[in-house]
Amino acid sequence: MVEVLDTEEKCRIYLEKLRWNDEPVCPHCGSVNKNHYRLNFKGVHKGLYKCKDCKNRFTVTVGTMFEGSHIKLKKWFMAIYLFSAHKKGISSSQLHRDLGVTQKTAWFMLSRIRYSFRAKTMMKFDDVTQVDETFIGGKNMKKPKERRVKNTQGRSTKTKTVVFGLLSNGIVTTEIIPNTKGKTLKAVIKDMVKEGSIIVSDGWVGYSGLSKDYIHKRIPHNKGQFVEGEFHTNAIEGFWSLLKRGILGIYHSTSPKHLQKYCDEFSYRYNTRNLSDGDRFNIALLNATDRLTYDELIA
Repeated sequence: MVEVLDTEEKCRIYLEKLRWNDEPVCPHCGSVNKNHYRLNFKGVHKGLYKCKDCKNRFTVTVGTMFEGSHIKLKKWFMAIYLFSAHKKGISSSQLHRDLGVTQKTAWFMLSRIRYSFRAKTMMKFDDVTQVDETFIGGKNMKKPKERRVKNTQGRSTKTKTVVFGLLSNGIVTTEIIPNTKGKTLKAVIKDMVKEGSIIVSDGWVGYSGLSKDYIHKRIPHNKGQFVEGEFHTNAIEGFWSLLKRGILGIYHSTSPKHLQKYCDEFSYRYNTRNLSDGDRFNIALLNATDRLTYDELIA
């Protein structure tokens, strides 16, 4: 990628080819036309078009995360490639050194990329679905004594954030939830899993009653059982392990406010793990259709 996309012009042409396939699409009115006006600057075309129908001007970056950015496409492409290729992600402190930008800029770039990977449509699993919950944060033992919170052991949510996960056919999705009560867990499952499907969970009491609408397979881990025939929760627990190692080793900590974005990031890489780095990079560019402003990010 570094050798082929080594100039802004090549990056722009590559993005146009990927998004438009030689038929420019006006982001203002949706008109698709090979003959949109190509506007030149001093006799050179630099990617500016004028719509034949609504007469508005546009470039390939309008309506994407790159719109209005002063960062060159070459650096954006490198950031997206590193972000999607590194199994555990890349920190803003590392990215700012790699790209030659400030740490604040690198953090904003990574936040925009994560935002583009969020789930835009509600999935509905209809096969064997593993469900499980995990707790992120709350390492009291590493805090000064005066800052430690009492009674945070186990499933306490005083200093920890609950993440609920569902995995089916190698595809995982996550959602931040306020607690692990049965009412909360079942509401998410009802929205995400088709009735009559097989649900595999551990022995947590919050999953009681699922057998009314689903075929519920419980694996009581507290009794030393982790597999029942072909049913287990090993896959979703493996994803939790990857998520926690990434947060601890690369990002060190995440705030509850931004945690969902990090979960979406790891879900994206997990769900595309069988693709090549090049294919994952192309998918990332195609998904870059939403723009997160800095004011929205820090609100």
